[in-house]
Amino acid sequence: MTGSVFRGEGLPARERFDCWRELIGRTRASEMTSEHADDFRAEMRRLELGPVTLLRSSFPPTRFRRSAAMVRRTDPGVYHLTMPLAGGLSLTRGTRERTRTFGRGDLYLVDSSHPYEVRALGACGGGRREQRTEAVGIDFPVSLLPLPPHRLRDLLGRGFSVREGTCALLSDFLVGLDRQAAVLGPAGAARLGRIAVDLVAAWVAGELEAEAAVPEETRQRALAEAVRAFVRRNLADPDLSPAVIAAAHHVSVSHLHRVFTRQSGESGDGRTLAAWIRGQRLERARCDLADPALRTLPVQAVAARWGFPRADDFSRAFRAAYGLSPREHRHRALAGREQDGDGAAGGTGDA
Repeated sequence: MTGSVFRGEGLPARERFDCWRELIGRTRASEMTSEHADDFRAEMRRLELGPVTLLRSSFPPTRFRRSAAMVRRTDPGVYHLTMPLAGGLSLTRGTRERTRTFGRGDLYLVDSSHPYEVRALGACGGGRREQRTEAVGIDFPVSLLPLPPHRLRDLLGRGFSVREGTCALLSDFLVGLDRQAAVLGPAGAARLGRIAVDLVAAWVAGELEAEAAVPEETRQRALAEAVRAFVRRNLADPDLSPAVIAAAHHVSVSHLHRVFTRQSGESGDGRTLAAWIRGQRLERARCDLADPALRTLPVQAVAARWGFPRADDFSRAFRAAYGLSPREHRHRALAGREQDGDGAAGGTGDA
């Protein structure tokens, strides 16, 4: 996956701010200033997901100003979606709108076609303000969103909670992308970027009550991602089934199967929904069996923990997936950790 990671420790102090500013400015062109520019201590990960760019950065107080002159001079036609993870950001759009402040649990959307000013506020903690803000966001061409820009006019610059609904799904997806950046390959980059924009489209359409304006393919990709997130949250429920999932998303079971199978095929996975659920459960169980902290938890309890109430069914499925029994996997994994000095001596807990 194409991208870059910025850590300023290897650069002279006076060059750090210019380097960081150049990386941000590739997709967020603005005048950036900071009182910490002479010794700018920041980190940033920048990933290119096809035409979509994901940015994750931690930085000291900084001002970002996109002036009217800059807009007139050049406008790449880009949306900027930003979600603070720590600290706060204040946003002023144009000259007549009031300043809004956003913190952890919020997200906001602006575009490159209108002036704005953003200030990083840092974070309050322990009775003092820490000079640091963390945020994650995506930048993508306006043309990718299947809604005309004028429809979004009243949404730009407003804060929205990421604690529920499609915003929560979008938030989890972006944070997950950042966490998995080191292991994500280039083959799926464009697909992941497309899913991110689909989730933005689903969120925006819901806010505008304009779901019918979103193409069916976009709605299907957003539904498939919502289903995956729902399944991950409910893997421990032995009653989790396509019927339960369909009811939770207000679609028929046949429509659910059709959408998931199609999207699974496009991603190269090709599994049915039932097979994907089983695979997720097996992987969670496999990780638990290799965890030294859970070494005394019986294999059957691990199986039940991830939705396998029958021990025999779990053992057969585990062997078919990984080529060895759950006990054999636990023994090898824990023995390997002990040899590396990561595990503690003791039994395997396979009662």
